[in-house]
Amino acid sequence: MSVIHQPLREQMEAFVDEHRRALADSLDGLTEEQARRRLVPSKTTLLGLVKHATMVERVWFDEAVTGRSRADIGIPETPDESFILVASDTIESVRDTYLEACDDSRRAARNLDLDDLLPGNRRGPLPLRWVYLHVLRELAQHCGHADILREQILAAE
Repeated sequence: MSVIHQPLREQMEAFVDEHRRALADSLDGLTEEQARRRLVPSKTTLLGLVKHATMVERVWFDEAVTGRSRADIGIPETPDESFILVASDTIESVRDTYLEACDDSRRAARNLDLDDLLPGNRRGPLPLRWVYLHVLRELAQHCGHADILREQILAAE
């Protein structure tokens, strides 16, 4: 079956996974210092973007699916907090945690249909289709941020 004729669910999952990989790969070949380098006034760094994306996965495929609280999941209450790096955060640890969250997300959505309503979002119940589109939009945005930050970091070397 050609990519064009794949069912919508497969297409959505393929695009989300492509962006998940791209964001994880943005750390390839960097030193710890480069991955932590702040080039903008916000807390945004390449390592922070991947750490934030872990929260994104947990919010949309754990909190939204299960209704568990962010405290129960072990993630920050606000997106801004998710960019904060601690001394123990390394490229390996942050990427591994992110990839584990992505795997957990795939498992959480595996038996759901695109029109299934997920009860745990702060906006109220949302269909899985909306969640996939939102996560794709957010990952695409962060991949763009990562591309620019990585280009600046490598150009400075």
